[in-house]
Amino acid sequence: MKRIISFVIRFIPRPILQRVSPVIMHFFKLTLRGSAVHCPVCDHSYQNFLPYGRISRENALCPNCLSLERHRLMWLFLKEETEFFTAKLKVLHVAPEHCFIDRFEKLPNLEYITADIESPLAKVKMDIHQIPFPENTFDVVFCNHVLEHVKDDIQACQEINRVLKSNGWGILQSPVYPIEKTIEDKTITDPRERERLFGQRDHVRKFGKDYAKRLSTSGLNVEENQLVKRIDPEIVSKYALAKDEIIFVCRKG
Repeated sequence: MKRIISFVIRFIPRPILQRVSPVIMHFFKLTLRGSAVHCPVCDHSYQNFLPYGRISRENALCPNCLSLERHRLMWLFLKEETEFFTAKLKVLHVAPEHCFIDRFEKLPNLEYITADIESPLAKVKMDIHQIPFPENTFDVVFCNHVLEHVKDDIQACQEINRVLKSNGWGILQSPVYPIEKTIEDKTITDPRERERLFGQRDHVRKFGKDYAKRLSTSGLNVEENQLVKRIDPEIVSKYALAKDEIIFVCRKG
């Protein structure tokens, strides 16, 4: 199972995966019935979650809503440390995740806009380097696992800063590696070399511990939120959260 999932993630285009994954997951929802782990996003329990990742992680993918560790932690952050579920907010969600779209669209307090350059799940086709909305449009912007793919991460963050309202905020998750400084080389175009250096064939950089500082050069104020370290360890285990996951929260600069 691990090898199959790893192969699929590496070689099947993301838009195709986004369309077919919910159908394939129906089988696993039946075979994994149980109560050992629980997904706070969709409120379903299983004997375990599915493995996921190019280097496969055990107990990662919820077969019902397709949430991963980072999505379940983000859900808890939104519930416990923000007014996301109650305040009147205009939200831009770049490269929207399957587990969130329907749930966020149903929230009566949100004006919720999904956008991406290629995702079939997004309603607005958009290049993040040139966000097609005026300044000070959004209260909240989500942009998760995008900045490692784009040509210019700083320009993308400048655009996010531009469209955020004066008290706006957002979440900017990306893979962050235990290296001191971000590595990038725009001359590298070979997919195999990109995978070797940056961790994935369609990544153009490998972010290091300077992630928040680097993105803050765009004008955004980027902070490291350590919510997972404040959560009861039993909940961390029950929700199968990554114990070292940092939530990178940005605010209008």
